[in-house]
Amino acid sequence: MEKNTASRPRITQTKLIFFTALWLLVLYNMTMYAHIIGAYSLDGKNIFYIASTGVVLVAVTTFLFTLFSSKYTTKPLLVTVLLVSSLTAYFMDQYNVIIDKDMFRNVFETQTAEVMDLLNFKLFGYFLLLGVVPAYVVYKTKVDYQTPRRALLSKVRTLLLSAIVAIATIAVFGKFYASFFREHKVLRYYSNPTYWIYSLGYYMGEKFITHDHTLKKIGLDAKIEDNTTRKIVFMVVGEAARADHFSLNGYARQTNPKLQSEDILNYEKMYSCGTSTAYSVPCMFSIYTRSEYSHNKALYTENVLDVLKHTGKVAILWRDNNSDSKGVALRVEYQDYKTPKNNPVCDSECRDIGMLEGLEEYIARHKEKNILIVLHQMGNHGPEYYKRYTEAYKKFTPVCKTNDLEKCQKEEIVNAYDNALLYSDNFLASTIELAKRFPQAETAVLYMSDHGESLGENGVYLHGLPYFIAPDAQIHIGSFLWLNERYKNKLDIDKIKIKANAKLSHDYLFHTLLGLFGVKTKVYDKHLDLVH
Repeated sequence: MEKNTASRPRITQTKLIFFTALWLLVLYNMTMYAHIIGAYSLDGKNIFYIASTGVVLVAVTTFLFTLFSSKYTTKPLLVTVLLVSSLTAYFMDQYNVIIDKDMFRNVFETQTAEVMDLLNFKLFGYFLLLGVVPAYVVYKTKVDYQTPRRALLSKVRTLLLSAIVAIATIAVFGKFYASFFREHKVLRYYSNPTYWIYSLGYYMGEKFITHDHTLKKIGLDAKIEDNTTRKIVFMVVGEAARADHFSLNGYARQTNPKLQSEDILNYEKMYSCGTSTAYSVPCMFSIYTRSEYSHNKALYTENVLDVLKHTGKVAILWRDNNSDSKGVALRVEYQDYKTPKNNPVCDSECRDIGMLEGLEEYIARHKEKNILIVLHQMGNHGPEYYKRYTEAYKKFTPVCKTNDLEKCQKEEIVNAYDNALLYSDNFLASTIELAKRFPQAETAVLYMSDHGESLGENGVYLHGLPYFIAPDAQIHIGSFLWLNERYKNKLDIDKIKIKANAKLSHDYLFHTLLGLFGVKTKVYDKHLDLVH
């Protein structure tokens, strides 16, 4: 028997698009409207102004969906947007983040273990109720598709009408929108789905539409002329370590007890290049300053590791207990320490301290060369800070033991975060102890976090906000330099202490690493060297 489909409700393609746009406005933009209401109080004419933003967003969303609509594309488009928008709504509502092009870079470069740290029942709830269920409804809805000619006319009418509605609304409330776009332009970055669609397009264009894929070589003239003393440098790349939670910088809690007993140069005013690992790590090792930097430029330009390699006198090893090197270590020896296969110190997860195992043997095997060892920490990777340390470093209690940070008190989140910093303090002090075992060499330990971290201030968690609106917590980072006596004796310590007190940034790393090895090259800038 044939199924009777005549009784099933039918809807035009235009109505399906409009109602989907309306559904997205009402349930997927809670964070955007929380920010709008925070900027414009709900009183007087502001109620009409704020309501008008919904009209504009629905009109713009309808325009975009209609532009790419057809008998064969409308449903797949709407289903995809609903599924993705449910996830973006979750992360915006939960952590107050913005889904921009750098966030998509983080998404596509994130490993499975990091994804698992973010999974919880609330995320599944958002995906099911705001993603799967409405997507299924769209899929099952019977649509009356018109003939190609009528469909084209209908599309043109809908495009014109939605454009007129958006433009007319902005014109009627012109004074409000002048303020909205000029003084509060960040508010539109929370619009869902329009901003994530724009950001995804920007990311894909940046990644795949580039004019030159040729690797630009730099520092081919690099030389190390002083061969009298071997140089051994440990470069530690921290993770999500904000400066104001370092007791080195005056934080009331003792989060750096072991480092405070060491003779280090503390960089109290160090700032990151970006607010995410995927952006900051390649930026900090690149020749480009933050104002010059772009991901594509760094991807197709050699970095400071390549310049050191060009000297022929530096053995370079990158050990990683984080996601990966983000392209920095593609042309040097790389070892993955997120696996028990390589890392001998693993329990619920592999520990940073395990990256120190076997380094004495590595240095001994390369006794004819200077050494650079880069250690990329797991550090304070969130949101599950409680996993980033062992029981011995659970000093501050109670702690937040979930990735659903909104379920925790602010104190619990901070306690877990500070315990992770305390564990890093032990790891960094252990790295210095390892460096002390080579008194006949000039040895150094340089530490810089990749970015900072928000812990719920003003409802913001984690990191990744666009740099120009990022709070200080996400860009003001922990950093220091330790030098052994042999190294200090050849430097003007008073001079580098003065520089250490200035406002600094990741821009200095490229030239400081060259300076530590005494590299002579045209690409070296002494003014951006922390030790000269």
